[in-house]
Amino acid sequence: MNLLWSIAIRHILARKRQSLVSLAGIILGVGFFLAISSMMQGSENDFLKRLVDNSPHITISDEFRTPRQQPVFDAFPGAAVALNGVKPVTETRGIRHFNQILDYIKTQHNGRASPVLLGQAVISFAGSDESVTLNGMIPNEIRDVTTISQYMIKGSIDSLIANPDGIIIGAELAKRLSLNMGDILSVVAPTGKTRPFKIIGVFRTGRSSYDTNQTFVDLKRVQALFNRSNRANSIIVKLPYSSQSREVAADIEQKFQYKSVSWQEASQDLMNTFAIRNAILYTVVSAVLIVAAFGIYNVISTVVMEKQRDIAILKSMGFRAGEIKRIFLLQGVVLGLVGLGIGLPFGCLLMLGMMQIQLKPPGGTEIVNLPIDWGWQQFAVAAAFALTASILAAYLPARKGAKVQPVAILRGGMG
Repeated sequence: MNLLWSIAIRHILARKRQSLVSLAGIILGVGFFLAISSMMQGSENDFLKRLVDNSPHITISDEFRTPRQQPVFDAFPGAAVALNGVKPVTETRGIRHFNQILDYIKTQHNGRASPVLLGQAVISFAGSDESVTLNGMIPNEIRDVTTISQYMIKGSIDSLIANPDGIIIGAELAKRLSLNMGDILSVVAPTGKTRPFKIIGVFRTGRSSYDTNQTFVDLKRVQALFNRSNRANSIIVKLPYSSQSREVAADIEQKFQYKSVSWQEASQDLMNTFAIRNAILYTVVSAVLIVAAFGIYNVISTVVMEKQRDIAILKSMGFRAGEIKRIFLLQGVVLGLVGLGIGLPFGCLLMLGMMQIQLKPPGGTEIVNLPIDWGWQQFAVAAAFALTASILAAYLPARKGAKVQPVAILRGGMG
């Protein structure tokens, strides 16, 4: 085997310029493959982390996936006379008996769940009005089901426990209305009720729309503003493992009928976009390695053509066809391994350089660094793809070299 390696390396060194060009292709291919794939995976991981960590794993709303049929149609199924203009009975919206759902989630799925009463309201301050969403929540449960406490820049979530007439607002809203800690806001609900709230906390998530529109208030105060005593129109759920969300949401919806949406379902369009984007970019980056593989094919094919007499001599000395094929396959392996040995560090340098790039996302208020994934999977895929391409590129000329007939070659040389 040592002899086969020696012959393979000698053949590569015999055509230094062509071998270096092929080697450069592998190095560049591996480096750019690593840089692009780590950037794609990093951006996807960063997005999913923000999505999964900052959003509920499951959101249960006071809606039904299939709207209930009006009682009149149940009473007269298949009636010959059409009934038009039937007005549903006016009722107070909300999830009935939501405490049963909370208990079920905590006992059956070991999840954390909290009721929420969401509603639109208008904040008035110093003659300025701004439409916002009130998140009426139980103060001591906000930390369990949201990550808003991680984004607090003034005050804390615990202040809402001590001061139920307080309100927590976003930094963008505070900037827009020139608000400060301790200011008193007038909140007007669609019911016409008005209630004063004291600013006891300010958060900044970096998402301009969220920091402008979302506010957090004690649940009972929102229930009083909206005339919905002991009602919640949403339940947000956090599970031990976010991957369970789809199955648990289906189970909750089947048992209680209320529409339960997992984060995967809510973000299905985005996940499909990620899949298509990854397929396109991986195809483009892989093309670099495929082009490099053609360089290896060209080098080894040329060696086979030039070394036919040497191959014939080796066969006449007792080398079998399989060993001849192995010599040329080893050339592809050598080029692939050397390319990997240089290409992987080159890719790491590119990744380190890309980490220094700073961007300001559209709609964002903070500058962020380009997210890069350093997972071993990126390096394993790059190595496997490069070696596979190198070996496949060497296979066809190796098979051709193994079929050389020594008698015909030597006879032609002597003639």
